[in-house]
Amino acid sequence: MQLKRVVVTGLGALTPIGNNIEEYWDALVNGKSGSAPITYYDTEKFKVKFACELKNYKTEDHFDRKEGRKLDRFAQYALVSSDEAIRDSKLDLEKLDKFRVGVIWGAGIGGLETFQNEVMNFANGDGTPRFNPFFIPKMIADIAPGNISIKHGFMGPNYTTVSACASSANAMIDALNYIRLGHCDVIVTGGSEAAVTIAGMGGFGAMHALSTRNDSPETASRPFDATRDGFVLGEGAGALVLEEYEHAVARGAKIYAEVAGGGMSSDAYHMTAPHPDGIGVVRVMENCLRDAGLSIEDVDAINTHGTSTPLGDVAELKAITQVFGEHAKDININSTKSMTGHLLGAAGAIEAIASILAMEHGMVPPTINHTTVDENIDPSLNLTLNKAQKRDVKVAMSNTFGFGGHNACVVFKKID
Repeated sequence: MQLKRVVVTGLGALTPIGNNIEEYWDALVNGKSGSAPITYYDTEKFKVKFACELKNYKTEDHFDRKEGRKLDRFAQYALVSSDEAIRDSKLDLEKLDKFRVGVIWGAGIGGLETFQNEVMNFANGDGTPRFNPFFIPKMIADIAPGNISIKHGFMGPNYTTVSACASSANAMIDALNYIRLGHCDVIVTGGSEAAVTIAGMGGFGAMHALSTRNDSPETASRPFDATRDGFVLGEGAGALVLEEYEHAVARGAKIYAEVAGGGMSSDAYHMTAPHPDGIGVVRVMENCLRDAGLSIEDVDAINTHGTSTPLGDVAELKAITQVFGEHAKDININSTKSMTGHLLGAAGAIEAIASILAMEHGMVPPTINHTTVDENIDPSLNLTLNKAQKRDVKVAMSNTFGFGGHNACVVFKKID
């Protein structure tokens, strides 16, 4: 059986540095930081007082009051970004066979704010179990793709992938394979997360996973820098319309890129720490290239997982050097988390979009906030530091890794 080709025909983004694709790309190439003091709750007693929140996002701008009350923020973000991607694709929804249109979405946590608020309300009450009837359907991670399909009538495969911070990358790989195998013509994929909450910040803070630079939030996310001290939590969503190539060509669709392949692996090492030798990361990139039928010399750019943690950044760059050898020095390597923070389950989606836009515009976004060289990092690597670099990117790779040792890698190429 010959696998079908899969292309990207629509993009949507809701991020801490831009509430649509145009704003997101403009902020990326200009090195804008999305990190700022938290506005959602009183942080006085919290060790970490900043995050990458969405800016100028209001539920009432997108949903009426009744509908908005039924949706956790992570599901709202999914609907807003997927609507943009569907509009961007210019699909004629009336002409589609909706049984062949699916939604495969990623979320590492789901409705954390809903869960937090309902449990806190119960704990502060008199013991009577008074819960909102929408508690469960607002909270469950699979409600995001469920709501997207309900809104548009898509009746193909519909589910959520959950693999911590690799969730939306896994969703894209699943979507790729469903279309490749001929099960679907179109799949809306991506991921969303809304964990900037009391519980989310408190939990990650207790793990000592977060940067504590309260005096300079905008520079706190500093991947590859010797003074990095943890990641900055972000929120938002990214959406992509994946489509079978012939289906897209037949309707005259704009094609952003081809989804060349995807790879997966597991560290099988530790609950939260990466393998120090990057064994699983080496294998996931090798698997991705093999799946895509590409050589190491084909790759022009890699958007790393690059969370700004002391262990993770070094392990990933060592793995890149091991996989790509001397060619690693010719690759534009970057981490857009330096600007967006870490969107957990949505990270893979917004970073894949950044990779696709880098191909579209011939420009690789920078890794900002780098001031101090880390002696543990090979100085010959081009980490695209502090300023965007022009580059004719024909093949771009995006790495995403999650707690539990989950590794996912997606590679895109310019359409022939």
